[in-house]
Amino acid sequence: MHVESFIGNLGLWLGTLVRFIVETLNGLFGTITEAGSNFVDGMARALGMDTSIISIAVLIIGLLFLYNAVRSFIRASIIGGVIWLVLGLWILSWIIS
Repeated sequence: MHVESFIGNLGLWLGTLVRFIVETLNGLFGTITEAGSNFVDGMARALGMDTSIISIAVLIIGLLFLYNAVRSFIRASIIGGVIWLVLGLWILSWIIS
């Protein structure tokens, strides 16, 4: 009888520990998710665009094109830089109002 009580208490303690870990991680990831959502909403409001995945992906692609334009200008590739710059600005003009 004494051993069953010990095993029962051990299971109760282990279950409580697992529940604490799960609730802590849930709170942590919930906070990170909320912060990311607030960041995307604020950025979308500032740029005047939607918060859809497609809009965010197009924004990232446009920024990568602008980054490539800057790299081309640094390497003294004027024609390549102008092409990347025009493409980047053209893509960004689709989503930014």
